[in-house]
Amino acid sequence: MKKSAFVLFVILVCNVQAQPRLWNMEKLKEGRSLTSEAAKVIVRDANKLLNKSIETVMDKEMTPASGDKHDYMSSGRYWWPDPTKADGLPYIRKDGVVNKEIDKLDRSPLCFMSKGVTNLALAFYLTSDDKFASKAVQNLRIWFINKETKMNPNMNFGQTIPGRNEGKGRGEGLIDTYSFVDMLDGIELLKKSDSFTKKDQQAINEWFTTYLNWMLTSDVAKEEREAKNNHGTAYDVQVVRYALFVGREVIAKKTIEEFAARRLFTQIEPDGSQPFELARTTALGYSTFNLTHILDMCFMAKTMNIDLYNSKSKDGRNITSAFDFIAKYLGQPISSFPYKQIKEWDEVQVKLCWQLYRADKLIGKPLYKNLYDKYLNYSSKEIYGLIY
Repeated sequence: MKKSAFVLFVILVCNVQAQPRLWNMEKLKEGRSLTSEAAKVIVRDANKLLNKSIETVMDKEMTPASGDKHDYMSSGRYWWPDPTKADGLPYIRKDGVVNKEIDKLDRSPLCFMSKGVTNLALAFYLTSDDKFASKAVQNLRIWFINKETKMNPNMNFGQTIPGRNEGKGRGEGLIDTYSFVDMLDGIELLKKSDSFTKKDQQAINEWFTTYLNWMLTSDVAKEEREAKNNHGTAYDVQVVRYALFVGREVIAKKTIEEFAARRLFTQIEPDGSQPFELARTTALGYSTFNLTHILDMCFMAKTMNIDLYNSKSKDGRNITSAFDFIAKYLGQPISSFPYKQIKEWDEVQVKLCWQLYRADKLIGKPLYKNLYDKYLNYSSKEIYGLIY
């Protein structure tokens, strides 16, 4: 088969199989009437994005050690100048305390771009107005396709630490691209727009194929693959999402099939605790964060007819027990929590409620309904209620 014919075949196959993997499309269809406040807010926010430009990896002031600004670069989230050193080097870690220097590099622009594309794609789906799709595609071209502005498909310089590792990135940097997971659901919706050409789709497919290969083969990504906490979970979720997007279902299925033994049963104790997350200074936050990733994997597994949620080890390790372990602190004062949570107690409780809501929607049972009905201050603007 000629190369051009093969590429066309791959695109056609991918389009046939293309589908959002995290979102509940039946529920989302209800939003097309635009009667819900959440749908109205999505469209309102998307309208605000129409006249906004995105920053690119070429706009940062610093250049990675590679000498190529097309390489993404970010700084470690919890790393600060050493006050005992004149130059502050090497930086030292303050777990849970965010250094605002992270806003100077590529992390914020990447997040703004990916969340913007997601918002615009949802607005396009809800309204069928191609102006939203056109803007989303414009931003995708800038970030992934145009030679002058695109990001190279690697994270070799993600979450660098000044004064350490010769300016090279760390495995933890891969968490920076997690927002691509939801964005790809949005991209699937954009495929119904004439603005998103087959050439665009092929280029995006090629970018994520290369990025997936980098994740599977690079030394930096190997660090993240071997992480024992939420970073390892997030790594697997990204591998599966990108593999499904580019049509490498064998990789996705293998990762899902190994997930329970590799991640769930090594991170969740028989009593439901998550020791690697509870050791952090924001223990409830990271326990919830890891379960968010786990639910993302469960939703994707469900689209492949795999029931991951109900996986259970011989000694009783399972997802429900992990939720039960932290759910008992809902509505309680921070003084009742026997671990550290140095900030955002109330905010994390809201996040936990929404994950309990997602869990119920996934398993089709009101297992936690009494909890989120009692402790979640429902907002008619909350997107979770629309897409899940």
